Amino acid sequence: MSNDNQTLTFEQSMKSLEELVEKLEQGDVPLEEAITMFQDGMKLSKDCQDRLQKVEKQMTEVLSEDGEISTFQVEEDE
Repeated sequence: MSNDNQTLTFEQSMKSLEELVEKLEQGDVPLEEAITMFQDGMKLSKDCQDRLQKVEKQMTEVLSEDGEISTFQVEEDE
């Protein structure tokens, strides 16, 4: 993989991951290349997961009127 995961946007990382999965699913990739592609895919997947967790944390913290950070809770319908 030529690009560093940190320089890609989330959307670019997801697109690259989708392209890798498509190529691997076709099954006509030499074993050595498939292993490299799989490893690259795992790195992209971890990067995307880390970014989503970071955004989730940011979204659950909101500033109150006095400037204090408080946890935002959403009640889910059952």
